[in-house]
Amino acid sequence: MHFMTMLATTGARHSFVRQAESCRSSGSAFVAAVLEAVDRQLSLAPLSSRMVQDWTGDPAAAAVALRVNGALHALARRGSPQYLADLYRGEHDDFDGAVAEALLREDQFIADWIRDPTQTNEVARGAAIMSALMTVAAERPMPFQILELGSSCGLNLNLARYDYRLGGVVAGDPASSVHIEPRWIGADPPAVPVSILSAQGVDLNPLSARDPAHRERLLSFTWADQPARSRRLEAALQVAMAHPPQVHRGDAKLWLTQRLAQRQPDGVCRAVVHTMFLQYLSDRDRREIAAMLAAAGAGATADRPLIEIGFEWTSDRREVQLRFTRWPNGQSTVLATCHPYGDWVDWRGGE
Repeated sequence: MHFMTMLATTGARHSFVRQAESCRSSGSAFVAAVLEAVDRQLSLAPLSSRMVQDWTGDPAAAAVALRVNGALHALARRGSPQYLADLYRGEHDDFDGAVAEALLREDQFIADWIRDPTQTNEVARGAAIMSALMTVAAERPMPFQILELGSSCGLNLNLARYDYRLGGVVAGDPASSVHIEPRWIGADPPAVPVSILSAQGVDLNPLSARDPAHRERLLSFTWADQPARSRRLEAALQVAMAHPPQVHRGDAKLWLTQRLAQRQPDGVCRAVVHTMFLQYLSDRDRREIAAMLAAAGAGATADRPLIEIGFEWTSDRREVQLRFTRWPNGQSTVLATCHPYGDWVDWRGGE
């Protein structure tokens, strides 16, 4: 028996069980078991435990549990501690022993890792975004100017370079190495082409596909028992190395203020896009961005429309909604409910 299995399971005041339940319901029994072991063993890592217990704000919104999971996956991918790496390779199922040893030996690494937000940059969410753009294009064809908030590595700025199967509709680049085919529920989205004139984004700490350490960080946030996601991410990173996304480092509010102040060309639809971004903002910041968009929307016209596409949790975190708001009229519509990582889309089409 591995010596760490002998340790008493002390538990932690902050429970990771709720996130574990969410992971299991989302199809990842392995990550659920890892987080349940963390819940029992976290006190073995005093630095990390203190950070978790003293977390300022909503730890669920900040995805603290998934930050810890990412740190453990990063360690396993590096092959140290060996017992943890063996767990991730499926060579044993002693979750408590492997997690306990990692927490005890790598407390400083884990504490450093969880200071920064998760950066999944899940390109499967691009299926929902592309479907929303198709809905707009079906009403009035015009090219899009994409402004993305919280771009991470900017992989979704390359969404036009991916191959989509959206119910019975084919979209994007059929020759792409990145294939996105969510389980589609409901009617098909409009089968119309999407033209993207420009795409740029902003992030407080943008990652670069050309930096091996940044690529590894992204891959560590994928779930270890979902290799298809990792392969899709690796393919998207290859696309980004060939076609580097334009991601600015900075505060989203300031950056968006500057971009909205610039007049867009006539005949171009400006689209502000964000996926799993709002949860990391304060209530005040969310209100200010909404007010900023409404003010900019007041000046929108039929020839220079403004739209907002959000792929976000509802305020009660009961579901993820694909929400679309258009100006100049300011009408807001829920186009779909979605799996958090884009595995399925329940399309409503605004009805």
